[in-house]
Amino acid sequence: MTTPADPHAETVEARLPTIEEVEANVQRLRAQREARARTAGIVYPILAVVGVLVLWEAAARVFAIPAFILPAPSLIAASLAAHFGLILYQGWVTTSEILLGFGLSIAIGVPLALAIFLSPAFARAVYPLLISSQAIPKVAVAPLFIVWFGFSLLPKVLIAFLIAFFPVVINTAVGLATIEPEKILLAQSMGFGAAATFFKVRLANALPLIFGGLKISITLAVVGAVVGEFVGGDAGLGYLLMVANGSMDTPLLFAAIFGLTVLGVAFFLLIEIAERLAIPRHAERQRAGAHESM
Repeated sequence: MTTPADPHAETVEARLPTIEEVEANVQRLRAQREARARTAGIVYPILAVVGVLVLWEAAARVFAIPAFILPAPSLIAASLAAHFGLILYQGWVTTSEILLGFGLSIAIGVPLALAIFLSPAFARAVYPLLISSQAIPKVAVAPLFIVWFGFSLLPKVLIAFLIAFFPVVINTAVGLATIEPEKILLAQSMGFGAAATFFKVRLANALPLIFGGLKISITLAVVGAVVGEFVGGDAGLGYLLMVANGSMDTPLLFAAIFGLTVLGVAFFLLIEIAERLAIPRHAERQRAGAHESM
């Protein structure tokens, strides 16, 4: 005799999801988690900034803090609107100094890092000089550049370069050196020559560290340009800071600082966009790690 089939078991089996449905649910949940993480990454900083500004405005009004000591955000916004054209012009001057100093740091820093990687003797000779160059305060060197090159654009560019090139050199040299030997052996076993191995394997492996150095370098280039304008500038946001400080115009001082902040953040984001375009897989791994940690 045959045992009749259990209708309840057939109903349970019919309700079980297929593999395709499980995978679709997993993808949907992952997409929702990534969307929440992206939203949180935008909303939380905005809420934090708004909260700080509200507390700042309230403290300035409640405690009647003089504007020349700590102006309220509303006064800073009014000064920014009143001097917007001036800040925009001075910001363009500082931008040119930043970009030229940053470009010079790449043009000199990357070949120097390549020479350090290829020649251990050259590395031993140059490393002490690199470390010494970072130990010298750039503010102390800036007046010397003014004596040599006058009050032109060149001294500011050179100071921005001196401050910005070190992370480019170190990160590029370390990135080229830190690669698993198995990857090199695999490339050689596949018939890659020395040039193909360098560009397709070693350089590709070093790109995350190189872009990390570029992000640090661009922010330091902003600092270098401002230092140069402090010492011998007749234009730029750093020069505007000195003028505002001399006239005790603290709202304009904060407005110029805001302009410098915008420049630094904008350049950092541009480097990050370039990184995502150059190495999208690395950027995806970074985003996945950030989402898993949230």
